[in-house]
Amino acid sequence: MHLYGTATINTTGNLEIGGIDTVKLVEKYGTPLYVYDTSLIRERARAFKQTFDNLGIKAQVAYASKAFSTVAMLQLIKEEGLSLDVVSGGELYTAIKAEFPAEKIHFHGNNKSEAELIMALDHHVGCIVVDNFYELEILSDLSVERKQVVNILIRVTPGIEAHTHDYILTGQEDSKFGFDLQNGQAESALLKALESEYINVLGLHCHIGSQIFETTGFILAANKILEKMAEWHAAFEFTPQVLNLGGGFGIRYTAEDEPLAPENYVQEMINEVQKETARLKLPMPEIWIEPGRSLVGDAGTTLYTLGSSKNVPNVRKYLAVDGGMTDNLRPALYDAKYEAILANRANEQPSELVSIAGKCCESGDMLIWDLQLPEADKNDILAVFCTGAYGYSMANNYNRIPRPPVIFVEEGEDKLVVKRETYEDLVRLDLPITKSVSAR
Repeated sequence: MHLYGTATINTTGNLEIGGIDTVKLVEKYGTPLYVYDTSLIRERARAFKQTFDNLGIKAQVAYASKAFSTVAMLQLIKEEGLSLDVVSGGELYTAIKAEFPAEKIHFHGNNKSEAELIMALDHHVGCIVVDNFYELEILSDLSVERKQVVNILIRVTPGIEAHTHDYILTGQEDSKFGFDLQNGQAESALLKALESEYINVLGLHCHIGSQIFETTGFILAANKILEKMAEWHAAFEFTPQVLNLGGGFGIRYTAEDEPLAPENYVQEMINEVQKETARLKLPMPEIWIEPGRSLVGDAGTTLYTLGSSKNVPNVRKYLAVDGGMTDNLRPALYDAKYEAILANRANEQPSELVSIAGKCCESGDMLIWDLQLPEADKNDILAVFCTGAYGYSMANNYNRIPRPPVIFVEEGEDKLVVKRETYEDLVRLDLPITKSVSAR
């Protein structure tokens, strides 16, 4: 059993997180329930920042809010002094509602609408990461029309493949994201941006993938980008102030995963950029990174109540929970793997191999195919670890199932930060095509 952050097994044999018995959390809030260990989030945020600070490197650590975006989460990130990466008008709106400092917001996205760009300009976000010529043209026109200076990074694809799931590779040449560094697109984008009166090109951005366990990909990407920067410095006298190497730092989901500590990723990046800028005779740029999953992934645990079971002789035993692909889409989408325990019987030794099924009317709604548990019964509480990234973010109302609440736990205190949806919430935006009987 691998426990994360402040998680422990208390004297009653129950899983405890943030100093609170998870059984008591279930009694108070019900299930399914997202539980976040905010002490672990703070620890990770500080580890990233302190590595830069200790080495005297100018940097920004921007939380990639697509991993988990709520007002409370962004307020926590603000408390820790991080910057923020948003990828849509909705994420930007959430940041505004959280009163996040606009100058520390970076706006990403491969198809930003004109309305979204206007929203970003209205709030004077710190940086817009330009992804394509379409966006560059709109932004150029808007900046001239408004006579407003806009800071941008140009997103490039350096042609580096990270060893991860095909659907979350973003740095290779064949990608929907960014300007290709090899075929001249990135250079054309740079020249167009430099020609614009009100656009200020801070530097370049790349993102090579997700759930990465080594630093080789980041180093190769940095080398390619810095070599191109040196070419542009000589040809166009362009001196980038910022090199954003993205995120994608891996976490441990199962025993097969062996991630590095945050400081290891940062240290290797800094060493390589320092070495290459010295070799290429370039000024040392400010380094930006964008951790998302690595800040919140293993800080999140989802609690479920077990319900029905089905034993298929000589095949498998199914145990069903009161959630599934509506609160954790990743197993169905990516074949993602998780570990879990019985939160109310955490000290008991496993005695059988089971498969954890969700309650959706979908054969693919399976959370865990092979899990060793004590012989479980209905109303036992299942704790699935490392659901903090892309659980709530991808939550949905398939089968008209309400989304779970979110709570933060820290030092013996629990706080509700997202309410549980109700059936009334599910129909709140629905409009009838006929008048109700009561309205006649």
